[in-house]
Amino acid sequence: MAHTTSFSTWAFALSLCFSVSECYFSIPLKIYTGKYNLSSDVDLTPLRRVALTSDANGLSLASDPTGTVSFLDMVNNLEGDSGRGYYIELSIGTPGQKLNILVDTGSSNFAVAAAPHPFITHYFNTELSSTYESVGRTVAVRYTQGNWEGELGIDRVSIPKGPNGTIITNIAAILSSDGFFLPGINWQGILGLAYPMLARPDMSVEPFFNSLVQQMGIPDIFSLQMCGAGLSASSTADPAGGSLIMGGVEPTLYRGSVWYTPIVEEWYYQVEILKLEVGDQNLELDCREYNMDKAIVDSGTTLLRLPVNVFNAVVEAIKHSSLIQDFSSGFWDGTKLACWMKGETPWKFFPKLSIYLRATNNSQSFRITILPQLYIQLIADVDGTLDCFRFGVSSSANGLVIGATVMEGFYVMFDRAQQRLGFALSSCAVSGEVALSEIAGPFSAADVASNCSGGTVKEPFMWVIAYSLMAVCALVLIILFLLLVLPCRSRDSSGEITDESSLVRHRIK
Repeated sequence: MAHTTSFSTWAFALSLCFSVSECYFSIPLKIYTGKYNLSSDVDLTPLRRVALTSDANGLSLASDPTGTVSFLDMVNNLEGDSGRGYYIELSIGTPGQKLNILVDTGSSNFAVAAAPHPFITHYFNTELSSTYESVGRTVAVRYTQGNWEGELGIDRVSIPKGPNGTIITNIAAILSSDGFFLPGINWQGILGLAYPMLARPDMSVEPFFNSLVQQMGIPDIFSLQMCGAGLSASSTADPAGGSLIMGGVEPTLYRGSVWYTPIVEEWYYQVEILKLEVGDQNLELDCREYNMDKAIVDSGTTLLRLPVNVFNAVVEAIKHSSLIQDFSSGFWDGTKLACWMKGETPWKFFPKLSIYLRATNNSQSFRITILPQLYIQLIADVDGTLDCFRFGVSSSANGLVIGATVMEGFYVMFDRAQQRLGFALSSCAVSGEVALSEIAGPFSAADVASNCSGGTVKEPFMWVIAYSLMAVCALVLIILFLLLVLPCRSRDSSGEITDESSLVRHRIK
């Protein structure tokens, strides 16, 4: 009986240890495919070459005609849309191989397809690059949707519509993947623009933008305009979908003032959300509900993703304030589309959605608002008589994610140098003469907690806990092994534990 108890205890400890050692890191990339068109009203004239200077708030602006960096050369350097993702063309290796690379502010690895795949037209052939070097390390990244595995290497990379020059940077050569490359996409890799803490296999792998800043000497800031607002399924064209400005801010891409929120933690671009409103209705939730796990800004996620409790509250508030009765539950959970007669747009039936972010002055907040045109999204037409729409908000088990659904309304400035994000009205978030987004402030933050994200447990900290538990497991196993083996040595041959009956042997199998 004593030995049976020992075996049970040992099995439990081994199970715990193995379960701890199999933890993985999940990054919230979520891409939906589809055929859309988009438009941009950005005025590209007059073209000018500019230097990086700073305004009173420390932002790098395109303002000095004597300089050498042309931000206007970077305007419209993105293609794609929120459904298929926004991507930029890079030239990789020697001689250069041009690939389209997904722009993702929610991860940190620069990874490209290095083997054929049914859903991509071409890939980076490492054998054809005379400057590619493998570093002999494997790497794997798991996203909310899909994953890939490959090997780490280094090579030369240039950006045809980016800063002038070539850098040497880390590249993950994707050799196998599952659910990462999707039908209908036009990109062959991913450009993770977040911080080194998210890099895999560890933070010693310097992210692409860090290398760009260090080797080219540009300011540690980039800005992103995603012009997918007002999409239509009627076009198969894939025109320029936005702009990734590396090293500063291009004033022609936004209207009005810039509002800043602190970056809470340098891993994802984590921000602090104070409250949400549906129309004029405050959800009245504890602000920690909005920041449960984390709240991040992620261009690689299509939808606005909300923690379950927040999502349910938003849906109930929309139902209460909308003019639609007995709406299908499948529309809200993303399993069904809602269709109207062609030309009868549904946006008048739905309220605005507003997110309050803490300002750099902690006692204040500002509000970003999207109109229904951004979150009630046109997907397809049926027989030329019906237009079908999806709900651009979903529930999340991994925190709140401000994805492309919201970002398409704003010009977002990732001011890493001053650890803050800037939001301004995007010059292309307009349908006809109607602006699809709003921004306002400042508002008092006296009615919310001083730290709404204080309860967040960071995943790197969880790794520390995991390794500590593994060390404890190892110590327990040694003790159990001694307790189990030493009494057995005094037993006769009929009671001997042989190799065939060894728990360790079968556990390894």
